[in-house]
Amino acid sequence: MLATVNPRVLVVDDEPGVRKALQRGLAAEGMDVVPAADGPEALRLARTGSFDVLLLDIMLPGLSGYRVLQRLRELGVHTPVLLISAKDGEVDQADGLDLGADGYLVKPFSFVVLVAQVRAVLRRATAQPARGPLRVGGLVLDRATRQVHWYDEPVVLSPREFALLEVLVGRAGTVVTKGELLRAVWGDEHAATRNVVEVYVGYVRRKLEAAGAGSLLKTVRGHGYLAADPAVNGANAG
Repeated sequence: MLATVNPRVLVVDDEPGVRKALQRGLAAEGMDVVPAADGPEALRLARTGSFDVLLLDIMLPGLSGYRVLQRLRELGVHTPVLLISAKDGEVDQADGLDLGADGYLVKPFSFVVLVAQVRAVLRRATAQPARGPLRVGGLVLDRATRQVHWYDEPVVLSPREFALLEVLVGRAGTVVTKGELLRAVWGDEHAATRNVVEVYVGYVRRKLEAAGAGSLLKTVRGHGYLAADPAVNGANAG
C-alpha cells in the first residue's frame, strides 16, 4: 500500500463507456486513475505494485479478472482488489472473495457505494494490525505468520477465511453478528451478502473440524457466531 496523497486506482473494464465514467467520477473524488481494457494489460500494470486499489472487471478479453487476481496473489502482490461483475450469484461472489478479493460489486452498481468501498479498503490497507497470536483452547492463530494450528495440526485457510476466523477468535466468548463480520472482513455491509458470510463460516468450520477442533465455532441462532473452547459446554451452540 502506497502512502500517497491522492490514491492511485487502476480501473480495468473492457467497456470504454464504463472506464471513462469511472475515471471521471473517481478523479472528481481526488483519485489518480489509470485505465486498462484487458486482462494481460491489467496484470502487467498491477504486478508493479504501484497502485493503492484495483477495480477489476471479471469478464475481460485475454485473461479473466479471476485469473488476474489469482496471478497477482501468487506473485505476492497484495494490492486491494474490488471485483466488478454482471454476475450476482453467491457462488460467483464467494469464488472471487476466496481468491483474495476485498469486495465484489454487481453491475449496475451505485457509484456512491463504489466510492465507499474504495475508501474502506484504503483504510484497512493503512491500518496496523496487532501482531500477537490469538488463542482459544487448543487453537493458535498467528497474525504475524498468518498460520493457524489446532494443537500440532495445521489448519490451512484462504486469506478471507483467515480474516474471518481472526475476527471471531479475537472476540472469543462474544457473539459476532453477520453485519459485524461483513464490516470487519469485507469492509462494508454492502460488499457481500449475509449468505456469503454463512458460506465462509461453513468453509472455516469444516476445516477446523477436519483438524479436530470440533465445535469451536458455534452458531447462536438469530444472533450470529461465537468462538469458544470446545472443551467448555455452550448453552446456545448450534
